[in-house]
Amino acid sequence: MISTPINEQLGIKYPIFQGGMAWVADASLAAGVSNAGGLGLIAGMNSNGEQLRAEIKKARELTDKPFGVNVMLMSPFVEEVAQVVAEEKIEVITTGAGNPGKYMKKWLEAGIKVIPVVPSVALARLAERNGAFAVIAEGGESGGHVGDLSTMALVPQVVDAVSIPVIAAGGIADGRQLAASFMLGAQGVQVGTRFLVATECTISQEYKDKVLKAKDIDTVLTGKRLGHPVRSLKNAFTREYLKKEYNSSEVSDEELEKLGLGVLRAAARGGDVKNGCVIAGQVASMVKKEQSAKEIIEEMFTQAEEVLGGAMKWVK
Repeated sequence: MISTPINEQLGIKYPIFQGGMAWVADASLAAGVSNAGGLGLIAGMNSNGEQLRAEIKKARELTDKPFGVNVMLMSPFVEEVAQVVAEEKIEVITTGAGNPGKYMKKWLEAGIKVIPVVPSVALARLAERNGAFAVIAEGGESGGHVGDLSTMALVPQVVDAVSIPVIAAGGIADGRQLAASFMLGAQGVQVGTRFLVATECTISQEYKDKVLKAKDIDTVLTGKRLGHPVRSLKNAFTREYLKKEYNSSEVSDEELEKLGLGVLRAAARGGDVKNGCVIAGQVASMVKKEQSAKEIIEEMFTQAEEVLGGAMKWVK
Protein backbone atom coordinates (compact mmCIF):
# COMPACT_ATOMS: atom_id res chain seq x y z
CA MET A 1 0.00 0.00 0.00
CA ILE A 2 1.21 3.50 -0.81
CA SER A 3 2.23 5.36 2.32
CA THR A 4 4.16 8.60 2.84
CA PRO A 5 5.15 10.74 5.84
CA ILE A 6 1.99 12.79 5.22
CA ASN A 7 -0.54 10.09 6.01
CA GLU A 8 1.65 8.69 8.77
CA GLN A 9 1.99 12.06 10.53
CA LEU A 10 -1.66 13.00 10.10
CA GLY A 11 -2.98 9.64 11.24
CA ILE A 12 -4.83 8.86 8.01
CA LYS A 13 -4.69 5.72 5.86
CA TYR A 14 -4.03 7.30 2.47
CA PRO A 15 -2.07 10.49 1.57
CA ILE A 16 -5.06 12.17 -0.05
CA PHE A 17 -6.93 15.34 0.93
CA GLN A 18 -10.39 16.34 -0.23
CA GLY A 19 -10.50 19.91 -1.46
CA GLY A 20 -12.19 22.45 0.81
CA MET A 21 -14.67 23.52 -1.87
CA ALA A 22 -17.06 26.37 -1.07
CA TRP A 23 -20.76 25.37 -0.92
CA VAL A 24 -19.64 21.77 -1.46
CA ALA A 25 -17.35 20.62 1.35
CA ASP A 26 -19.70 20.21 4.30
CA ALA A 27 -19.62 17.83 7.27
CA SER A 28 -21.13 15.00 5.22
CA LEU A 29 -18.43 15.02 2.54
CA ALA A 30 -15.58 15.68 4.97
CA ALA A 31 -16.63 12.81 7.25
CA GLY A 32 -17.15 10.51 4.26
CA VAL A 33 -13.62 11.11 2.99
CA SER A 34 -12.11 10.78 6.48
CA ASN A 35 -13.99 7.54 7.12
CA ALA A 36 -12.62 6.28 3.79
CA GLY A 37 -9.04 6.88 4.94
CA GLY A 38 -8.33 10.31 3.47
CA LEU A 39 -8.38 13.74 5.06
CA GLY A 40 -11.80 15.31 4.73
CA LEU A 41 -12.06 19.10 4.84
CA ILE A 42 -14.94 21.38 5.79
CA ALA A 43 -15.08 24.62 3.79
CA GLY A 44 -14.96 27.58 6.16
CA MET A 45 -15.95 29.69 3.16
CA ASN A 46 -18.14 32.62 4.25
CA SER A 47 -19.44 30.87 7.37
CA ASN A 48 -19.43 32.88 10.55
CA GLY A 49 -17.83 31.38 13.64
CA GLU A 50 -20.92 29.70 15.05
CA GLN A 51 -22.00 28.26 11.70
CA LEU A 52 -18.59 26.69 11.32
CA ARG A 53 -18.64 25.39 14.88
CA ALA A 54 -21.97 23.67 14.18
CA GLU A 55 -20.55 22.03 11.04
CA ILE A 56 -17.51 20.81 12.98
CA LYS A 57 -19.84 19.28 15.57
CA LYS A 58 -21.76 17.47 12.81
CA ALA A 59 -18.54 16.07 11.38
CA ARG A 60 -17.46 14.79 14.77
CA GLU A 61 -20.77 12.96 15.06
CA LEU A 62 -20.17 11.31 11.68
CA THR A 63 -16.52 10.31 12.08
CA ASP A 64 -13.92 9.63 14.73
CA LYS A 65 -11.13 10.06 12.18
CA PRO A 66 -9.02 13.21 11.65
CA PHE A 67 -10.54 15.92 9.48
CA GLY A 68 -9.68 19.54 8.76
CA VAL A 69 -11.11 22.94 7.90
CA ASN A 70 -10.30 25.12 4.91
CA VAL A 71 -10.07 28.78 5.90
CA MET A 72 -10.78 31.28 3.14
CA LEU A 73 -8.70 34.27 4.17
CA MET A 74 -10.78 36.73 2.13
CA SER A 75 -13.93 35.83 4.07
CA PRO A 76 -15.52 38.71 6.02
CA PHE A 77 -15.76 36.28 8.94
CA VAL A 78 -12.12 35.18 8.87
CA GLU A 79 -11.38 36.56 12.36
CA GLU A 80 -14.23 34.52 13.87
CA VAL A 81 -13.27 31.43 11.90
CA ALA A 82 -9.61 31.73 12.92
CA GLN A 83 -10.65 31.79 16.56
CA VAL A 84 -13.14 28.90 16.28
CA VAL A 85 -10.68 26.49 14.65
CA ALA A 86 -8.20 27.26 17.43
CA GLU A 87 -10.80 26.73 20.15
CA GLU A 88 -12.01 23.51 18.54
CA LYS A 89 -8.40 22.30 18.15
CA ILE A 90 -8.95 21.19 14.57
CA GLU A 91 -6.22 18.75 13.57
CA VAL A 92 -5.40 20.35 10.22
CA ILE A 93 -6.16 23.68 8.58
CA THR A 94 -5.69 24.42 4.92
CA THR A 95 -5.86 28.03 3.79
CA GLY A 96 -6.64 29.78 0.54
CA ALA A 97 -7.05 33.24 -0.96
CA GLY A 98 -4.18 34.92 0.86
CA ASN A 99 -1.32 34.66 3.33
CA PRO A 100 -2.23 33.08 6.71
CA GLY A 101 0.77 34.62 8.50
CA LYS A 102 -1.42 36.79 10.71
CA TYR A 103 -3.02 33.74 12.31
CA MET A 104 -0.11 31.29 12.38
CA LYS A 105 1.00 31.94 15.96
CA LYS A 106 -2.50 31.34 17.34
CA TRP A 107 -2.99 28.18 15.32
CA LEU A 108 0.41 26.71 16.03
CA GLU A 109 -0.04 27.35 19.76
CA ALA A 110 -3.30 25.40 19.53
CA GLY A 111 -1.36 22.43 18.11
CA ILE A 112 -2.86 22.76 14.63
CA LYS A 113 -0.98 21.68 11.51
CA VAL A 114 -1.34 24.51 9.00
CA ILE A 115 -1.12 23.67 5.29
CA PRO A 116 -1.57 26.68 2.98
CA VAL A 117 -2.56 26.34 -0.67
CA VAL A 118 0.11 28.07 -2.77
CA PRO A 119 0.26 28.91 -6.51
CA SER A 120 3.94 29.88 -6.56
CA VAL A 121 7.39 29.15 -5.14
CA ALA A 122 7.52 32.53 -3.37
CA LEU A 123 4.36 31.85 -1.37
CA ALA A 124 5.55 28.31 -0.57
CA ARG A 125 8.78 29.69 0.90
CA LEU A 126 6.85 32.29 2.89
CA ALA A 127 4.55 29.59 4.29
CA GLU A 128 7.55 27.53 5.36
CA ARG A 129 9.12 30.50 7.13
CA ASN A 130 5.84 31.11 8.95
CA GLY A 131 5.82 27.57 10.35
CA ALA A 132 3.56 25.68 7.94
CA PHE A 133 3.52 21.90 8.34
CA ALA A 134 3.26 21.42 4.58
CA VAL A 135 2.03 23.26 1.48
CA ILE A 136 -0.47 22.38 -1.21
CA ALA A 137 0.98 23.31 -4.61
CA GLU A 138 -2.13 23.84 -6.72
CA GLY A 139 -1.86 24.11 -10.48
CA GLY A 140 -4.15 26.07 -12.78
CA GLU A 141 -5.96 22.93 -13.91
CA SER A 142 -7.98 23.08 -10.69
CA GLY A 143 -11.55 24.20 -10.38
CA GLY A 144 -12.26 27.47 -8.56
CA HIS A 145 -9.68 30.20 -8.00
CA VAL A 146 -6.49 29.32 -9.85
CA GLY A 147 -2.97 30.58 -10.50
CA ASP A 148 -0.97 30.70 -13.72
CA LEU A 149 1.34 27.69 -13.39
CA SER A 150 0.29 24.16 -14.29
CA THR A 151 0.62 21.33 -11.77
CA MET A 152 3.35 19.66 -13.82
CA ALA A 153 5.45 22.85 -13.72
CA LEU A 154 4.58 24.06 -10.21
CA VAL A 155 4.94 20.96 -8.05
CA PRO A 156 8.59 20.07 -8.75
CA GLN A 157 9.65 23.69 -8.38
CA VAL A 158 7.97 23.95 -5.00
CA VAL A 159 9.45 20.58 -3.96
CA ASP A 160 12.91 21.92 -4.79
CA ALA A 161 12.30 25.20 -2.96
CA VAL A 162 11.08 24.01 0.47
CA SER A 163 12.01 21.33 2.96
CA ILE A 164 8.47 20.73 4.25
CA PRO A 165 6.15 18.20 2.56
CA VAL A 166 4.38 19.22 -0.64
CA ILE A 167 0.87 18.11 -1.58
CA ALA A 168 0.03 18.22 -5.29
CA ALA A 169 -3.32 19.59 -6.45
CA GLY A 170 -4.91 20.39 -9.78
CA GLY A 171 -5.74 17.92 -12.53
CA ILE A 172 -5.75 14.79 -10.36
CA ALA A 173 -8.68 12.41 -10.83
CA ASP A 174 -7.24 8.92 -11.26
CA GLY A 175 -4.34 6.69 -10.26
CA ARG A 176 -2.15 7.72 -13.18
CA GLN A 177 -2.21 11.34 -12.10
CA LEU A 178 -1.76 10.28 -8.49
CA ALA A 179 1.34 8.27 -9.44
CA ALA A 180 2.68 11.18 -11.50
CA SER A 181 2.32 13.47 -8.48
CA PHE A 182 4.55 11.20 -6.43
CA MET A 183 7.10 11.13 -9.25
CA LEU A 184 7.17 14.95 -9.18
CA GLY A 185 8.16 14.80 -5.52
CA ALA A 186 4.80 15.30 -3.82
CA GLN A 187 4.07 13.33 -0.65
CA GLY A 188 0.32 13.41 -1.19
CA VAL A 189 -2.46 14.86 -3.32
CA GLN A 190 -5.52 17.03 -2.92
CA VAL A 191 -8.53 16.12 -5.04
CA GLY A 192 -11.61 18.25 -5.59
CA THR A 193 -13.47 17.62 -8.84
CA ARG A 194 -13.78 13.86 -8.48
CA PHE A 195 -15.28 14.20 -5.01
CA LEU A 196 -18.05 16.38 -6.45
CA VAL A 197 -19.86 13.19 -7.43
CA ALA A 198 -19.18 11.25 -4.23
CA THR A 199 -22.37 9.81 -2.74
CA GLU A 200 -21.56 11.67 0.49
CA CYS A 201 -21.44 14.98 -1.39
CA THR A 202 -24.70 16.87 -0.80
CA ILE A 203 -24.66 19.28 -3.74
CA SER A 204 -27.54 19.31 -6.23
CA GLN A 205 -27.94 16.37 -8.59
CA GLU A 206 -28.00 18.86 -11.48
CA TYR A 207 -24.47 19.97 -10.55
CA LYS A 208 -23.27 16.36 -10.38
CA ASP A 209 -24.88 15.53 -13.71
CA LYS A 210 -23.19 18.47 -15.43
CA VAL A 211 -19.80 17.27 -14.17
CA LEU A 212 -20.54 13.72 -15.33
CA LYS A 213 -21.47 14.96 -18.81
CA ALA A 214 -18.45 17.28 -19.17
CA LYS A 215 -16.10 16.98 -22.14
CA ASP A 216 -12.38 17.71 -22.20
CA ILE A 217 -12.72 21.32 -23.39
CA ASP A 218 -15.73 22.23 -21.27
CA THR A 219 -14.00 24.37 -18.63
CA VAL A 220 -13.35 28.09 -18.94
CA LEU A 221 -11.64 30.84 -16.93
CA THR A 222 -13.60 33.90 -15.88
CA GLY A 223 -12.49 36.84 -13.75
CA LYS A 224 -8.98 37.28 -15.15
CA ARG A 225 -9.65 40.98 -15.60
CA LEU A 226 -10.31 41.27 -11.85
CA GLY A 227 -7.08 39.48 -10.96
CA HIS A 228 -8.67 36.37 -9.50
CA PRO A 229 -9.56 33.95 -12.30
CA VAL A 230 -12.00 31.14 -11.60
CA ARG A 231 -12.27 27.86 -13.52
CA SER A 232 -15.74 26.44 -14.04
CA LEU A 233 -17.82 24.58 -16.62
CA LYS A 234 -19.12 26.51 -19.61
CA ASN A 235 -22.78 27.54 -19.44
CA ALA A 236 -25.04 30.54 -19.98
CA PHE A 237 -23.54 32.27 -16.95
CA THR A 238 -19.94 32.01 -18.16
CA ARG A 239 -20.90 33.16 -21.67
CA GLU A 240 -22.65 36.24 -20.33
CA TYR A 241 -19.82 36.94 -17.87
CA LEU A 242 -17.13 36.73 -20.55
CA LYS A 243 -19.04 39.12 -22.81
CA LYS A 244 -19.05 41.71 -20.03
CA GLU A 245 -15.54 40.93 -18.82
CA TYR A 246 -14.06 41.94 -22.17
CA ASN A 247 -16.24 45.01 -22.48
CA SER A 248 -14.42 47.18 -19.97
CA SER A 249 -15.55 50.41 -21.63
CA GLU A 250 -19.17 49.75 -20.64
CA VAL A 251 -18.94 47.32 -17.69
CA SER A 252 -17.08 48.45 -14.59
CA ASP A 253 -15.09 46.16 -12.30
CA GLU A 254 -17.71 46.71 -9.60
CA GLU A 255 -20.48 45.56 -11.92
CA LEU A 256 -18.42 42.53 -12.89
CA GLU A 257 -17.87 41.61 -9.24
CA LYS A 258 -21.60 41.81 -8.55
CA LEU A 259 -22.30 39.51 -11.48
CA GLY A 260 -20.51 36.70 -9.65
CA LEU A 261 -22.26 37.08 -6.30
CA GLY A 262 -24.26 34.02 -5.24
CA VAL A 263 -23.79 32.08 -8.47
CA LEU A 264 -21.86 29.16 -6.96
CA ARG A 265 -24.50 28.67 -4.29
CA ALA A 266 -27.21 28.82 -6.97
CA ALA A 267 -25.63 25.89 -8.81
CA ALA A 268 -24.33 23.82 -5.92
CA ARG A 269 -27.34 24.14 -3.63
CA GLY A 270 -30.11 25.42 -5.88
CA GLY A 271 -29.43 23.23 -8.89
CA ASP A 272 -29.35 26.14 -11.36
CA VAL A 273 -26.53 24.94 -13.59
CA LYS A 274 -27.53 27.30 -16.40
CA ASN A 275 -27.30 30.65 -14.62
CA GLY A 276 -25.13 29.52 -11.70
CA CYS A 277 -21.39 28.85 -11.58
CA VAL A 278 -20.47 25.16 -11.83
CA ILE A 279 -16.93 25.09 -10.51
CA ALA A 280 -14.89 22.10 -11.70
CA GLY A 281 -11.37 21.38 -12.88
CA GLN A 282 -10.05 20.33 -16.27
CA VAL A 283 -10.32 16.66 -15.25
CA ALA A 284 -14.14 16.88 -15.06
CA SER A 285 -14.41 14.87 -18.28
CA MET A 286 -12.55 12.00 -16.57
CA VAL A 287 -15.20 11.74 -13.86
CA LYS A 288 -17.59 9.10 -15.20
CA LYS A 289 -19.74 7.85 -12.33
CA GLU A 290 -21.02 8.52 -8.85
CA GLN A 291 -19.20 6.49 -6.20
CA SER A 292 -18.70 6.53 -2.47
CA ALA A 293 -15.63 8.32 -1.16
CA LYS A 294 -14.24 4.91 -0.19
CA GLU A 295 -14.65 3.58 -3.74
CA ILE A 296 -13.05 6.69 -5.23
CA ILE A 297 -10.00 6.58 -2.96
CA GLU A 298 -9.45 2.83 -3.18
CA GLU A 299 -9.79 2.88 -6.97
CA MET A 300 -7.29 5.72 -7.32
CA PHE A 301 -4.69 4.11 -5.08
CA THR A 302 -5.10 0.64 -6.59
CA GLN A 303 -4.50 2.10 -10.03
CA ALA A 304 -1.56 4.16 -8.81
CA GLU A 305 0.10 1.06 -7.37
CA GLU A 306 -0.39 -0.76 -10.69
CA VAL A 307 1.07 2.16 -12.63
CA LEU A 308 4.07 2.54 -10.36
CA GLY A 309 4.65 -1.21 -10.25
CA GLY A 310 4.64 -1.50 -14.03
CA ALA A 311 6.54 1.66 -14.82
CA MET A 312 9.74 -0.14 -15.74
CA LYS A 313 8.10 -1.81 -18.74
CA TRP A 314 8.27 1.57 -20.45
CA VAL A 315 11.85 2.32 -19.40
CA LYS A 316 14.64 -0.05 -20.33
